[in-house]
Amino acid sequence: MQAVVLVGGEGTRLRPLTINHPKPAIELVDRPFIRYMVEWLGRHGIDEVIMACGFKAELLRDALGDEVPGGPKVRYIEEDEPLGTAGPIRLAADEGLLGDRFMVLNGDVLTDLDLTALQRQHAETEAVGTLALYPVDDPTSYGLVRRAEDGRVLGFLEKPDPSEIDTDEISAGAYVLESVVLDLIPAGRAVSIEREVFPRLVGQGLYGRRLEGYWMDIGTPERYLQACWDILEGAVRTDVVATQPGLFVHAEAEVEDGAQVGPRAVVGPGCEVAAGATIVDTVLFGDCRVAEDARVESAILARGVSVGEGAAIAPGAVIGEGATIEAGAEVAGDARIAPGEIVAGEAVAP
Repeated sequence: MQAVVLVGGEGTRLRPLTINHPKPAIELVDRPFIRYMVEWLGRHGIDEVIMACGFKAELLRDALGDEVPGGPKVRYIEEDEPLGTAGPIRLAADEGLLGDRFMVLNGDVLTDLDLTALQRQHAETEAVGTLALYPVDDPTSYGLVRRAEDGRVLGFLEKPDPSEIDTDEISAGAYVLESVVLDLIPAGRAVSIEREVFPRLVGQGLYGRRLEGYWMDIGTPERYLQACWDILEGAVRTDVVATQPGLFVHAEAEVEDGAQVGPRAVVGPGCEVAAGATIVDTVLFGDCRVAEDARVESAILARGVSVGEGAAIAPGAVIGEGATIEAGAEVAGDARIAPGEIVAGEAVAP
């Protein structure tokens, strides 16, 4: 079984982390985010993953490589221009990479849903396409899917108004498709599978399957941090080994006696945290430096950030790669500090 993973977006909601790096390549605890998806696919019988890349594709290749140890082989295709959520599927087919049945997945989700059950139902119903559905409390930000009791999809409603909501099931961004669906995808232009393809399949063999488990779109800093804690506390199935529940300190990081790290935190390789520093509910990518008496709370620091003595970074801040927060400086909550920027006084949120 093959899977096409859509990873062509620019991840604008996670800037400045994604200014220089594609979102799937950024670190999530101890590995590139996209590796979680490849490992998950491998657990459900996927032996070849095709990454449909766009923004900074070469960095994704560098981060993931051509094979995950013990998992699927990885191939790459590149969009010359954005092709939406269906165009990359047609591109993969036109390059001769797809068989008669394959999966398609959005590449910005951390999940452990049971894809084996999805594939089994697809085969049993002889469906043309089968959508993974997931229940959420508030479907207004997602694509709501209406279905019959036997699983047949009856309709879609993208980002519905609250008055239109009559189910809690949304599309989870994972589908099993037959190759006949390719006939509905025009070549050479951007195509939305949700708006242009699936509606044409309603009543023509399109099914949905509700799946229970963990599912999160990590597209915002808040959800990125929550995903880290969920990984480290075992709320989602992964291969990560926590230092202790909620905490990961890399073996190549240095935390001096007298520093407070955690109870929730990620400290990446090459980081140095001085005595008297406080790191709480925060992720430090590799090679960060946090000096004496500095305090960082509920923030994300990209690789190579330096925080000076007595500096303070408030909740919600995201600090770009190689930035410097000088001694005594204050970064306000929800502030965004650009890569390489130097903060000498007070940085406020935009």
